[in-house]
Amino acid sequence: MTIEKSAKTKEEAIALALAELGISEEDAVIEVVEEGAKGFLGLGSKEAVVKVSSKECDGGKKAEEFLSKIFELTGEDVTVKANADGDVLKVELSGPDMGIVIGKRGETLDALQHLTSLVVNKGDGEFMKVSLDAENYREKRNEALESLAHKLAAKVMRTRRNTTLEPMNAYERRIIHSALQDHEAVTTYSVGQGINRKVVIALKRDEK
Repeated sequence: MTIEKSAKTKEEAIALALAELGISEEDAVIEVVEEGAKGFLGLGSKEAVVKVSSKECDGGKKAEEFLSKIFELTGEDVTVKANADGDVLKVELSGPDMGIVIGKRGETLDALQHLTSLVVNKGDGEFMKVSLDAENYREKRNEALESLAHKLAAKVMRTRRNTTLEPMNAYERRIIHSALQDHEAVTTYSVGQGINRKVVIALKRDEK
């Protein structure tokens, strides 16, 4: 939400806008439209005009405009909604064909999330973590990876042989590591470099 206020001075106009938004100056994005002028003997005076919005709203607006432009250019029918939750900007995508937007193993969604984060955090404002999701893909993928981790851990215990998963990004590797971090019989570690980095599930030494 952006508030436009006018007053005799720039400082007064900003104060009025901040009061209406209920935020401090540190949490605001301020644009001075007119500096204002006192004039001479009361003639030619101009009020100062400012536009003020919260940094959280500004980040959401940037994300919505950026992503909407991308989908317009690619011809995808996608609705973008951004909502700030503290220092996290949650962006939800919806439309008739989210499979293309999500991509294989969420690769397209991850790329869009990274680009959106760069756009939202451009400038000197507070850093906001961007979480981009479509059709609850993140939660479903998390659940699938946790289930896979426990199934493969059981296999490692049964066969007593280590198993290596397919290459994953850092976020998905963390899910596997977290799912098995307190496991009584197996441990996990990563091997490989860059996009080929993988998680290995192995028996703990005292279990061999």
